Amino acid sequence: MTLTPDDLTGYVERDLDADLARWFADRPPVVVPASTRPVTPMLDRLPPPAATALAAFDRRVRSGRMPRFLDIHDWSYGFDFAANDCQLLDADYRPTLTDDDVYSIGADGGGNLHVVLASGQVGLWFHEEEVVEGGTRFDTLDVFLWSVVRYHAVRAGRLDRAAVEPDFRSLGQDGVLRPEVGLLSTMP
Repeated sequence: MTLTPDDLTGYVERDLDADLARWFADRPPVVVPASTRPVTPMLDRLPPPAATALAAFDRRVRSGRMPRFLDIHDWSYGFDFAANDCQLLDADYRPTLTDDDVYSIGADGGGNLHVVLASGQVGLWFHEEEVVEGGTRFDTLDVFLWSVVRYHAVRAGRLDRAAVEPDFRSLGQDGVLRPEVGLLSTMP
């Protein structure tokens, strides 16, 4: 059976905890300060399935019990772009985005931030160019988290690439397939 993005709707609520327990139970928990930028204003802007996924993810992040599988730190979760004098350029390199249009949910290990956009998509904000590149997108947070959990499980040697590569390809996400920046390009 071919996996589709629709098949992953509800992943954060339904399966994220079990996947994290399976592959990352030995990792320290994510801890963010109580003063971390609230997610609530962004929830009001998102389509309902995206709002549900982000709210569920935020609860897990703030619980202090979610194992670290993504670079989620006090500086990368809920990052305030304006307060840090950072531009938010959209894929066309025009300053059409503001802090109200995105919510950062973690980093990629190189200083770039994964952001949920008001459309419900997830993209990568490149810190050097201060742009959310178009070719880094995932359709939804559910698809992004499903993919990133498996990506990190492969990198940690806890899952075989061959077990997930066909699903990655069938999902057809730019953030996985794009040469040089997609997850497959850096997966062992």
